[in-house]
Amino acid sequence: MNNNIHLKDGERLDDLQLNNLHIIQNPEKFCFGMDAVLLSSFASKTIRTNDNVLDLGTGTGILPILLSAKTKAKHYSALEIQEESVDMAKRSVLLNNLDEKIDIVNGDIKTASQIFGAAVFDAVTTNPPYMNDNHGIKNPDMPKAIARHEILCTLDDIAREASKLLKTSGRFYMVHRPFRMTEILCTLAKYKLETKRICMVQPFVSKEPNMVLIEAVKNGKPFVKFEPPIIVYDTPGVYTTQLLNIYGGTV
Repeated sequence: MNNNIHLKDGERLDDLQLNNLHIIQNPEKFCFGMDAVLLSSFASKTIRTNDNVLDLGTGTGILPILLSAKTKAKHYSALEIQEESVDMAKRSVLLNNLDEKIDIVNGDIKTASQIFGAAVFDAVTTNPPYMNDNHGIKNPDMPKAIARHEILCTLDDIAREASKLLKTSGRFYMVHRPFRMTEILCTLAKYKLETKRICMVQPFVSKEPNMVLIEAVKNGKPFVKFEPPIIVYDTPGVYTTQLLNIYGGTV
């Protein structure tokens, strides 16, 4: 770990409990959650050796940092519009000595294909805002609102740009909310992203899912596999063995 990287006011250094990786975050802005960890595990199953991977809306860089330890992809690029998050992500990359493996780019998802070019990536990941203008109350803190609501980009923007960015047969990975499933599948199909894997995440075995993990393939043939659901808790506050294994034994 590079000890020459310094924290700014309000920031903290979090141990990712994986390969001595750490990430810089500011809890007053936005911190990554379980969804990012689950998406990294889900995507790592089919990201291949020597893939070039792009993360759309990377925040403080959690997905490429985790995937750098979980896959053998050749290189990771990450796009983020909020400059403060970009700064933290860049310093986290340097902190972990991953600057030859991960590039953090400041830019808008809506123009991602103009920034990087068409058909240049083997895989695209995203942990997008879950809520549109009709869902919930927006957080008055703008960084948190941008992360949770479709203020700066929509589901359509993400699917359109991912399709342009991916090579034929490239893979798209996303975590989202099940209540938008119909919209998600229709939007992906609109941009020739054929859904191939779906995994529901349930808080308890008896509760309905509150997250969904999706893999789609550009120009893929129709065929979808439903993976066994991920159950988060055995009892309130007690994680399942399944979840602990995903986290590498530590939450």
